[in-house]
Amino acid sequence: MPIPAFDPREFRATLGTFTTGVTIITARGADGLPVGVTANSFNSVSLDPPMVLWSLAKSSRSLQAFQQAGHFAVHILSAGQEELSNRFAKSGADKFSGVNLGEAAGGAPLLPDCSARLQCRTSFVYEGGDHLIFVGEVVAFDRSGLPPLVFQAGKYAVATRKVTTPAPAATLDAGWSEDHLPYLLGRAYFQVYFRIREQVRADGLSDDEYFILSTLAVRDGRTQAEIEAGLSHAGCNCGFPVLAGLRQRGLLRGEDSPRDLLWFLSDEGRRRTLQLIAGAKDIESTVLDGLGEWDAVALKNLLKQLVLSTDPGLPDLWSPSSLHATAAGA
Repeated sequence: MPIPAFDPREFRATLGTFTTGVTIITARGADGLPVGVTANSFNSVSLDPPMVLWSLAKSSRSLQAFQQAGHFAVHILSAGQEELSNRFAKSGADKFSGVNLGEAAGGAPLLPDCSARLQCRTSFVYEGGDHLIFVGEVVAFDRSGLPPLVFQAGKYAVATRKVTTPAPAATLDAGWSEDHLPYLLGRAYFQVYFRIREQVRADGLSDDEYFILSTLAVRDGRTQAEIEAGLSHAGCNCGFPVLAGLRQRGLLRGEDSPRDLLWFLSDEGRRRTLQLIAGAKDIESTVLDGLGEWDAVALKNLLKQLVLSTDPGLPDLWSPSSLHATAAGA
């Protein structure tokens, strides 16, 4: 069987299917200046003695500094450090500008807010094709518990723990089970919002009224059409009788404008709405604490992707231009 031609780009894409963490490796050169590079070639070598490795391209401008340093620090980046990863992946700029640095063994700079950090003494440097492989003995380490930044198929990702559930019972339709996405989304929404609804009801408001007040808390001074557009995804009744009822109860006020009647929160309406939103944030914190920080970050990221991938063109509550455009075209 003939051996197929070796395609470097396809080889790179194939390697990219292996999901890795993202690290920044730092050291202090012989001239006393700090150096740092982003790398996902990090791996463990041995537990006894504790040893790790990483590799650096021979073309790197930092190569000589790492060869001479004698020590290096490995920073396993957390999910919120994408910008830092991008910064250290580039050459030429002052990568350490504005970063609150600590000092590791051998003077290597220590970066804050990472998932974990390992301080290493360089033990061996090996040839590895177009790279040099650095093997170091770990002399100190720490970890924060923050969820790690992940890299897969050329893009950043976040890690989440897989939930193991019992096999579903047989159904008339094998596609209809507890893994059915609308069921999962609907039940999750009901269970989380149920606790918020209790506070809303205790304050004498309906769901529709709470949604209207919350929307105006994001950005005040909207027309009825803009409020309806912003809440179209929720099936909310935002008709004039509901708005007028909130005004009669002293929670809204209306102002005439050239384009239409604008609705604003009254001082009392804003006070009560912010109080309810604060309660909702407390409930959110409790829910996310139950998931743990890793899965909480992953959940929000996946939900944002789902919103973007299924969006039929609904307006964004935080974007005044999209609301005005939707309302004008209605």
